[in-house]
Amino acid sequence: MTTRHERPLTSFHWGTYRAERDSRGRLTKLHSFEHDVDPSPIGAGIVDVLDHPTRITTPMVRKGWLETGPQSGDTPRGQDSFVAVSWEKAVDLVAGELQRVKSEHSNDAIFAGSYGWASAGRFHHAQGQLKRFMNCMGGFVRSVNSYSLAAGEVIVDHALGNYSEMINCQTSWQSIIDDAELFLAFGGLPLKNAQIGQGGVGRHRQHEATAQARKAGIAFVNVSPIRADVHDDLDAEWIAPRPGSDVAFMLGLAHTMVAEGLHATEFLDRYTVGFPQFRAYLMGDTDGVPKSADWAADKCQIPAADIVDLARRICRHRTMLSASWSLTRQESGEQPFWMLITLAAMVGQIGLPGGGFGLGYSAVNNIGLEHTDLKLEAMSQGQNPVQAFIPVARISDMLLNPGAEFTYNGATHDYPDIKLIYWAGGNPFHHHQDLNRLRKAWAKPETIIAHEWCWNAHAKHADIVLPCTTPPEREDLMLNPRDPYHIWMKKVTEPPKDVLDDFEIFRRLAQKMGFEQAFTEGRTQHDWLEFLQDASRDMNPQLAEPLLELEALKAAEFQYIEPPQEAFVVFKDFRCDPAAHPLKTPSGKIEIFSQTIADFGLDDCHGHPRWFEPREWLGGDTARHPLHLLSNQPKTKLHSQLDHGSVSRQAKIAGREPVTMHPDDAAERGLKSGDIVKVHNDRGACLCGLIISAEVMPKVIQLSTGAWYDPEQIATSLARTDRPICKHGNPNVLTPDRGTSSLAQGPVAHSCLVEVSLFKGPLPDVTAHVPPAIFDQTQG
Repeated sequence: MTTRHERPLTSFHWGTYRAERDSRGRLTKLHSFEHDVDPSPIGAGIVDVLDHPTRITTPMVRKGWLETGPQSGDTPRGQDSFVAVSWEKAVDLVAGELQRVKSEHSNDAIFAGSYGWASAGRFHHAQGQLKRFMNCMGGFVRSVNSYSLAAGEVIVDHALGNYSEMINCQTSWQSIIDDAELFLAFGGLPLKNAQIGQGGVGRHRQHEATAQARKAGIAFVNVSPIRADVHDDLDAEWIAPRPGSDVAFMLGLAHTMVAEGLHATEFLDRYTVGFPQFRAYLMGDTDGVPKSADWAADKCQIPAADIVDLARRICRHRTMLSASWSLTRQESGEQPFWMLITLAAMVGQIGLPGGGFGLGYSAVNNIGLEHTDLKLEAMSQGQNPVQAFIPVARISDMLLNPGAEFTYNGATHDYPDIKLIYWAGGNPFHHHQDLNRLRKAWAKPETIIAHEWCWNAHAKHADIVLPCTTPPEREDLMLNPRDPYHIWMKKVTEPPKDVLDDFEIFRRLAQKMGFEQAFTEGRTQHDWLEFLQDASRDMNPQLAEPLLELEALKAAEFQYIEPPQEAFVVFKDFRCDPAAHPLKTPSGKIEIFSQTIADFGLDDCHGHPRWFEPREWLGGDTARHPLHLLSNQPKTKLHSQLDHGSVSRQAKIAGREPVTMHPDDAAERGLKSGDIVKVHNDRGACLCGLIISAEVMPKVIQLSTGAWYDPEQIATSLARTDRPICKHGNPNVLTPDRGTSSLAQGPVAHSCLVEVSLFKGPLPDVTAHVPPAIFDQTQG
């Protein structure tokens, strides 16, 4: 009989697993953690790619860079071959290049705002390690906010005072199960997204919680162009508004509440500021256009009677209003969250059990998860003396327009002139929009350095690639302040011989550059793990059962921290006494009208939530590109991670990402399921395998992100020299690269129109999972 310790634990973003190994200690299978009621299958996909041909097993230098040195402009990044070199050579090259750029241009010319998901471990977090190293070296240009919900982060800070507190401490699922009657999900409640959690997952809760809510009699309403955005088990009513019309829909609900006297005037008077200004806009006093249900119906393509009925139901019942993070990733993406907060204030149930609003239920497993609030130690990143930064989604603008002005959150800044990019823990050729434009921008820096474990597009577009380990190949702690399980992550398999942890890579570089002591503080990796666990123990004296010491946690494998018995309700204390528990806004209240934003004087974001007609509705492009593309999160991988894994590969059609289209749209184009189709617009084109389904509304197609970017010149009218076609189906060759507004400058991936047609001619091979040509100099 196999014991637990013979199958030790390891953790990822998508869950905790027990590792099965062969007689030589190699990982052969991952088994679900026995306490996980809804384990994700994604993790199993890593087993067959740890020694896949795409694995990077030694330091690599792009051949052209090695021969000619740092260069900017017409570089063959993404097309060049690579040369394998020794670690000694790689460290010399990287340290020398960092010192050169710092000496010739200053630290303001180094961009290390590395973005993306790294490790589930508390210590081996690539971005944290990178930022600590860079700050020891004198600083770097950083990025702010996230691709997930940048516009939401900025606007919530203004409306509620603190984005991070709100997003991490939302009303618990238990409170919803016990007290809610209606759950209205703008953008849906996609359980596929809840497979993952920042910092790791011990036990998946979202599917279980929604099932318990349905069993308790809660009615679900899915307001989304995609029916599958709410699980079939919930018997949800499906309302499918036109993409981009969510704010108009909410305004129609709000107008009905005011017109029928259903809004909570006492709550608005006591807990908010600015409702009179918003009301004047809502009722048409300021612009002569009442935002009535009839007005909203024209925008949303939803019957006005349905909008009126829903407004009445919201006010009759204990209602949780929820907005998905995806709503922020469109033009004017600041408005949906702000409008949802305003609508919830009008209902007057904020701070009551089961009521109010939530931002991102099922976006990740942590949202609404019952847990004890803990303070946990982390490896300090130090202080960054460089003041220059960019909004996270403006990286192409920065590289293409050094010195140009940009606005962010009411201030004007200049884009820095970047000579070197250092990236660790993420894939910009997944996250960013208009990848063909990014590819042009990526040619501008003189040197690009990447930590990577496999040959994805990020690695192929770098100059120096340093191979790093994956979570099962190292020891770490899954210490997540928003998950009740703390896991000792044992090294369950050995990495390839010349593959190093990020910490060891940076330690060697710091040693070469003369600041090893500052970077390591004299600690080994195990010393750091012991420090993090001991410090976390000391930071939580309130626990009835203290956090285990490191050796005890190793022996026990995991520790479960019992959540509080009382269900958590966000803003409960604020509702009880707003004077004693004010919000961190200028007024101390919910800001329906923000004087701060109004004083910015922005044309594209005013002092209260309002409707901005989407640019794609006004541009006359719907005749040539009549289909609205929604590029949501995939269910077979996390972003682009493990795209080459078995779980992801099994879902592809002829090796390409599937795209879903309504039967009416397919019939109009003479298409059938299984066809390889071109999805295209003026920014680019990609090849996909077609699925025909009524799960998406007409005139909408759904193509998940995550297929590794695989560009190739094909002799077709849809692929110009500067716009290669992606053979693999990455939707970000199609999405626009512009900001949500001049307030937040977030990404607008969901504001995208395309056309779809049958691909004709010889079908090109998918080479996304094929490594580049490699020459070996490690023996030289």
